[in-house]
Amino acid sequence: MTQTIVRNGTVVSLDPDVGDLDEADVLIEDGEIVEVGTGLSASNAEEIDASGHVVIPGLVDSHIHLAQTQVRGIAGDWSLMGEYFDHMLGNITGLYRPEDMYLGGLFGAFEKLHTGTTTALDWSYPNTLEHGERAVDALQDAGLRAVYTYGPPGDDAAKWWYESDVGLPEEKIRELHEEKIRDDDLLSLALGLRGPDFCTDETARGDLELARDLGVLSTIHMGAALWPSSVYGDDYQGFGCLEDLLGPDVNVAHGNHFSQEDVDHAVEQGVSFSSTPEVEMQMGHGIPVTGKVLEAGGRPAWGVDVCSNVSGDMGSQMRIGMQLQRMFDNQAVLEGDEEVTEVSISARDTLEMATIEGAKALDMADEIGTITPGKRADLVLIDASDFMTAPSHSPVQTVVFQSDPSHVDTVLVDGEVVKRDGELTNPKLHEEFDRFVASGERLLDEAGIDL
Repeated sequence: MTQTIVRNGTVVSLDPDVGDLDEADVLIEDGEIVEVGTGLSASNAEEIDASGHVVIPGLVDSHIHLAQTQVRGIAGDWSLMGEYFDHMLGNITGLYRPEDMYLGGLFGAFEKLHTGTTTALDWSYPNTLEHGERAVDALQDAGLRAVYTYGPPGDDAAKWWYESDVGLPEEKIRELHEEKIRDDDLLSLALGLRGPDFCTDETARGDLELARDLGVLSTIHMGAALWPSSVYGDDYQGFGCLEDLLGPDVNVAHGNHFSQEDVDHAVEQGVSFSSTPEVEMQMGHGIPVTGKVLEAGGRPAWGVDVCSNVSGDMGSQMRIGMQLQRMFDNQAVLEGDEEVTEVSISARDTLEMATIEGAKALDMADEIGTITPGKRADLVLIDASDFMTAPSHSPVQTVVFQSDPSHVDTVLVDGEVVKRDGELTNPKLHEEFDRFVASGERLLDEAGIDL
């Protein structure tokens, strides 16, 4: 039995039964949290000094495309319906070789771990089975807890997007699941569905039914932009042909153009929503779905989405998403000729959306998302003694408002230390760096992207 004890930290458990504890310890055995309290003892345990640190559950990114990491910094001035579809889905993704998938995913996963995210849903566009295999290899080599999402190949936008009548490649998906994912405790499979926004009704239903047959999550890009009237007529039709198939195993990425009635129905059926506020604000997706989900009695999960565009830091998303919704809520009060006397979403709310709500969206709430005995030990230690974070009068507000990636001191995934004293421990970070940079340079050169 391997034991570790995180000692003397300010524990923000996000579990109402455990609460927040000062100068507290977290005892870990074989990757499982077994006790949270003060003055714990454990003989022969490795000790991690958390004095002056806030200990939180690892952050959960519920929607990101990790393979775009080596082309980061190209999409900051792109719109969704303009350059992104033309340049990324219609050009760059078709040029990816299996090793490009590996390198992008590896360094995207490193960025996740470095910035305090211990779990991510990696929405992938594997051109071949080998592309998918190497994308999974990257997640395994990095040590990230992940949901590998097998989406449509990225080699032919006309075939796989718009009004596609081609279903996801079932044989390849089953082989990848059996050979690479099923027996890995840190990995699970999801299917990346296009939904009726991007394919025919028959194809959309067939893809979701395949996910159900496999017993895996369906995550769907929906409601992220207004498509031409030839597709929907004058009004966006919401879930359309999938309305009778909704359930807790369905996750919607974006959902900006759903009506309140659509969201009410989805939340009632247990559907989760992943909001990626920074990218959605820029690229023209529309107003984030956050407010509608809250109105429906649910809570969204946060995600980064397009890391060719924005930082992979989840702290940015939970701040931006919260403050944007506060702005809309405040404006509604002001337009009613009243003064704003309280804010809507709290700092704790947005931290929970970045942790336990993400875990729920990925069907992992029994494993991660809170610091709870019986769950896996995915933990992050935030330095609260730095001149930028001290004094920490409110540990939650310190984490949400004052800290940045430089304050992520120590990260554990499944009880294993993957970042210590501000540095990632994985040697591949340095061993593969030159290949990673070269991959990005080649992709942009072959794609003819001139910045």
